Amino acid sequence: MKEERNNLYPIFLKTKELEMLIVGGGFVAEEKLRFLLKSSPDAIVTIVAPFFRKETVEVAKQGKVNMITDSYNDTYLQGKHLVIATTDVPEVNIQVYKDCRSQNKLVNVADNPPYCDFYMGGIVTKGNVKVAISTNGKSPTTAKRLRQFFEEVIPEDINQLVQNLNSYRKTIKGNFEQKVETLNKLTESLVK
Repeated sequence: MKEERNNLYPIFLKTKELEMLIVGGGFVAEEKLRFLLKSSPDAIVTIVAPFFRKETVEVAKQGKVNMITDSYNDTYLQGKHLVIATTDVPEVNIQVYKDCRSQNKLVNVADNPPYCDFYMGGIVTKGNVKVAISTNGKSPTTAKRLRQFFEEVIPEDINQLVQNLNSYRKTIKGNFEQKVETLNKLTESLVK
């Protein structure tokens, strides 16, 4: 039997330059918004729903979040780059997916992998270092536990190391390959 493999391509988005839409105002919307703002406090987010939980409103106040009290329709996709559907009405979520597909927008329908262009995995952030964890949409709980593990093992002073290496990198002479070789030798001890 062939072993399964995670073929997702990880990227790190500049969320302060992208427009994001969350459809839904309940617990799952709050969870996705909380996760997004924790990782990217400068994210530009619009959230649309007929109603919002009090907790969702409180989380929204922590970021640049435009809250619209309304039912979803495809006009809310205008100008958006990334969409997350979190309603408890499967027909609405699937309509969001179909509308996004027809407009070439990336979409995630929460807890419904066949209707996702991307997954929101576990993330560990320590200064300039960010580690993203994916279980290919199969086990968010495992991603959460791995996140907790990496939060413990990555040293708190890792950001100082990154800043020092960045400063040093700027002083290295030679072409790109020579700089990479020098930095590889210097950082070799990190993995030994």
